[in-house]
Amino acid sequence: MIKSVCGYCGVGCGVEYGGGKLSGNASYPINKGNLCLKGTSQLSSMGSLRLTTPLLRKNINDEFKTSSYKECISAIAQKIKQTPKEKIAFYLSGQLLSEDYYIANKLGKGFIGTNNVDTNSRTCMSSAVVGYKKSIGADFVPLRMDDIFSANLLILAGANTAESHVIFHNKIKKAKKEGLKVVVVDPRFTDTAKSADIYLPIKVGGDIDFFNLISKRLIEEELYEKEFVQKHINGFEALKNGLNSLKSEEMLKGCGLTYEQFEEFFLLYKESKNIITAWTMGLNQSVQGVDKNLSLINTHLLGGKIFKEGNGPLSLTGQPNAMGGREVGGLSTMLGVHLGFDDKSIKKVSEFWNTNNISNKAGLCATQMLEAEIEVLIICHTDPIYHLPNRNKNEALIQKIPLIVEINAYENSESAKFAHIRLPATPWGEKEGTQTNLDRTITKQCKLGKTFKDIKADWEIFMLLAQELGYKKEFDYKSPKEIFEEYQQMTKLNGYMDICDASYDELSHKPFVWGEKIKTFLTPAKVGNLFFVHNRLLSEKTTPDYPFLLLTGRTRDQWHSGTKSAQVASLLKYKELSFCEINPDDAKNLGIKEGDEVRVSSVRGELVTKALVVNSVAKGVLFIPISNRDINYLTNDLLDCESFQPDYNHSAVKVETLHKK
Repeated sequence: MIKSVCGYCGVGCGVEYGGGKLSGNASYPINKGNLCLKGTSQLSSMGSLRLTTPLLRKNINDEFKTSSYKECISAIAQKIKQTPKEKIAFYLSGQLLSEDYYIANKLGKGFIGTNNVDTNSRTCMSSAVVGYKKSIGADFVPLRMDDIFSANLLILAGANTAESHVIFHNKIKKAKKEGLKVVVVDPRFTDTAKSADIYLPIKVGGDIDFFNLISKRLIEEELYEKEFVQKHINGFEALKNGLNSLKSEEMLKGCGLTYEQFEEFFLLYKESKNIITAWTMGLNQSVQGVDKNLSLINTHLLGGKIFKEGNGPLSLTGQPNAMGGREVGGLSTMLGVHLGFDDKSIKKVSEFWNTNNISNKAGLCATQMLEAEIEVLIICHTDPIYHLPNRNKNEALIQKIPLIVEINAYENSESAKFAHIRLPATPWGEKEGTQTNLDRTITKQCKLGKTFKDIKADWEIFMLLAQELGYKKEFDYKSPKEIFEEYQQMTKLNGYMDICDASYDELSHKPFVWGEKIKTFLTPAKVGNLFFVHNRLLSEKTTPDYPFLLLTGRTRDQWHSGTKSAQVASLLKYKELSFCEINPDDAKNLGIKEGDEVRVSSVRGELVTKALVVNSVAKGVLFIPISNRDINYLTNDLLDCESFQPDYNHSAVKVETLHKK
C-alpha cells in the first residue's frame, strides 16, 4: 500500500493507493481516512488531457512542432544568456512540490540573479503573509486545525469551508457537536453559513469595519487582556486613539449589520474564552487585503487569544503547497526560508549556495510581471491568462513577451496559446516530493504509478536548465530527497525554522509539523504589533451603468479552471461550471428568470452564463464561480499596495438577459 497526500486544497489529506484504488489514509492525523469527492477522484484525472511531448515554435501564430527536452532547454538557456537578468521571470504555482520550488528559486535568485520568482499564491495568500509578518513577526500560522476542538468560538470570515476545505469543515461539524459555536461572516449565505450558529450577512467590503468594531468594543468595555497587552503588545495607544476617531454607528453601517445582529454576536464573543478566527480569499483578495488581515489579528492581540491552545488567527490556504512555497522562498518579496533581501540575509544565503549573483532588490510579483516588459517568462503549473484579473488587458500584454515557456502536465491551459515552448511535466500521482499544508504539516507526496513515460519532474527540468546555463556542479541532484535535505540545511539559517528535524524517509507515514515549539512572537523584541487601519473604500464603486458588485469564489467539487476536475463526471453533479447567482428582487426588476442566458459585463469585458435566482446573495450583488474560465474578463486589477494581491471580490458589473429559458 502506497501512502501519499492529496494534491488539491491546503487541508492536505493523507491518501493510500493499492490494487488500483485510492482511498483515505485512516492513520493520517489530518483526515483520519476521510476524503472529499475531489480527493477520491484524482486517479481519474491523472491521464486526461495530458501534455506528453515537448513543443516548440518561433511565433505564437505558428503551429507547434514536436521537439525534445534537450532542444527546448537549449533554446531557453540561449535566450536567458542574451537577456538582462531583470527581464527574466519565473511564474510558479502552489501545485509544485517544495523541491520543485527550491530548485527554481535557487536558480532564479541565486544564479541567474533575478528575484522575479513568484507564484500564483500571490493571488491567494500574500495579504495573509504580510499581515502575519507585520503583526507577529513572521509568516507563521500560530495554531493548527485541530485547535477548534479546544475552542469555544470559531469565526469564519470570507471562508466557505463547506465547499473549499471540505474535510476541515467536517472537523468543524464534529467540534460543533462537542460544543463549539460557529459564526459565519460572509456577504453570501453559503453552504457553510447554513450550519452556523450565527450568520452575519456583512456588506461587501465591510470586513475592516466589522473587526474594528470588535476591537473598539473590547477597549471601551475594558474587555481586553490588559496585562498581556502591557507586557507583550506594541501599538495599543495608537490603535485606541485611532478607533476613538471612528463612530460605532458608522462602522456598523459600513459592515451592513443591524445593531441587533452585532449585539447577538458580541454577546457570544464576550462569553467565549477560546476564540479562533479563520479566513481565506474573502479577506485576502482585496485592495485592502493586508489591512483586513491586520484588523482581524488585532482582535486576537487585544484579547490575548494567540499562542494559546484553542485560540488564534488561522489563515486557510487554497493550494496544496502554497505554504511550502512560502517556506522555501517562492515569493519575489523574500529570498528564501523566510529571509528577506537585507545584507545579512543575502550574505547567509550567498555563502550557503556559494554564489555572488543575488540581487538586493525585491523582484516583480506575479501580478506585476506582464506589465514589466519582461523578455523571458517561464510559467510553471499555473495559468496566468485564466487567473489574473482584467484578462483582455493581460492577453494584449503577454503577446509582447519574446519568449514564453509553459511547463505543465496538462494541455488545456488558457495561457498555452501564447507560449513559444511547452514542456510536459509530471503531475500528482507521478512525482515524489514534499508539501506543507495550511497548518505547517509536512508530508511526502509519493508516486502511485506512471501514466506516461519519459516525462520529467519540474525539479529535473529546472536542474537541466541550470546545467545548460553552466551551473552543473551547483545543480547536481539525483533525487527529491537530496534536494529536501539541502533545503533542510538551509532552514538552519533561520533560527525559528526547525524543518531540519524532519526525516524525509518517514514523511509519507509520519508527517512532521514544524514550529511546534514556537509559543511567542517572532519580532526582534518578541512582542506583537497592533496596527490601526480603517476602511478607505478603495475598491471599485458601482455606477448607474454598472450597478452590481461581483463576488467570485470556488465551488465544492471544482478546482480553479477545471483543468483536472472538469474532466471527471462525478465532479459535475453538484454544481455546474458556469452560472450567475442573482437576488430574486434584482432578477424581477430586470426580467431575468431562473435558467435564462445572461450577459454580465464590466468596463473591462464580458461573459455569457446562466442565471440562478437565489436568496443567498443580497440585492445589488452577483456571484460567479471561478470555474467559469471567462471570469477574469470582468474582474478589476486593483492591487493591495503591500501584498500586491488583486481585488477579485469587488468589481462593478451589469447583467442583462439574452435568451429566455
